[in-house]
Amino acid sequence: MDDPAGGGAMSAAVFPTNVPSAAPVVATRRAEAIRWIAGLHDELTSFFGRLDRGGTFAEDRWERPGGGGGVARVMTDGVTFEKAGINRSAVMGELPELAARRLGGQGAAAGATHFFATGVSLVVHPRSAKVPTVHLNVRYFELTDEHGNLTDCWFGGGTDLTPFYPHAEDGVTFHRALHAMANRHHARFYPDFKRWCDEYFVNVHRDNEARGIGGMFFDHLRPDDASHGLDHEGVQAFVSDVARVLRQAYEPIVERRRDESFNEAEREFQLVRRGRYVEFNLVHDRGTIFGLQTNARVESVLMSLPPLAMWQYAPRYSPESFEARLVRMLEPRDWVTDVAGE
Repeated sequence: MDDPAGGGAMSAAVFPTNVPSAAPVVATRRAEAIRWIAGLHDELTSFFGRLDRGGTFAEDRWERPGGGGGVARVMTDGVTFEKAGINRSAVMGELPELAARRLGGQGAAAGATHFFATGVSLVVHPRSAKVPTVHLNVRYFELTDEHGNLTDCWFGGGTDLTPFYPHAEDGVTFHRALHAMANRHHARFYPDFKRWCDEYFVNVHRDNEARGIGGMFFDHLRPDDASHGLDHEGVQAFVSDVARVLRQAYEPIVERRRDESFNEAEREFQLVRRGRYVEFNLVHDRGTIFGLQTNARVESVLMSLPPLAMWQYAPRYSPESFEARLVRMLEPRDWVTDVAGE
């Protein structure tokens, strides 16, 4: 899931009151953040509804014990997508000590630490073994002390692609779109966040095998940081563009591959690779762990899991098989300038 907001956000009208009150400027910013995420959630739902060509999303609203809640929208048995989940949430409360340490926030060292997080997260699992799975999330996080004073705030998010067939040109399409989008905001964002993504989405327990071909991943992106010089509005504008980049990065791949045929062996390998996706999300993903530690709704936390997956015992593939070529394609590379395989 990789969404510290716990999956799935509430409208301002139902903003919870069962938490310590924040300072007025903090409360205003939180309300604005909730509206921002709700707008992105609606955009993404509309986008994937259109891209599926026939499926519909069911909506489920939930409340979190201790503060907050969210909206889960899930498409099952769609035309193009076997499962698509798009969640938004706004959650808050007091942080357990272990969760506070994992977050890496600044300040609030003494006394209780309270958090506020809102975000939208999606994972889309296509039917076709030729169409990659895609994940995206964006989020905003705040920490306050026991008196409601802001001690830290940051943005996070990213998107990554998990193919099941070695079409190198799809990786080029995806990464070049991310590169062009990020360069409109700062020249270091794409190379820095691509490297972070390559290092993060790895099944360490499987000899550092990559989950997919990466994309961009970032966390603790704080306004007014000297490394980028963007104010709060500037950082939020970049994060908004991340949320909208799949129109350029993913839609062309779906349109290119949706009608390609696939055989039983290719479907089986898709399910095996989905199993590796599950392993990462349950063992290593920080958002999943955070959600489970903070009483987030389990159905929303585990929304990212595919409807079907497979685990084979020690599979072996011949060096020139499509399976082996896909595994080799997962190794980090420069997708923007390295055009080999196009």
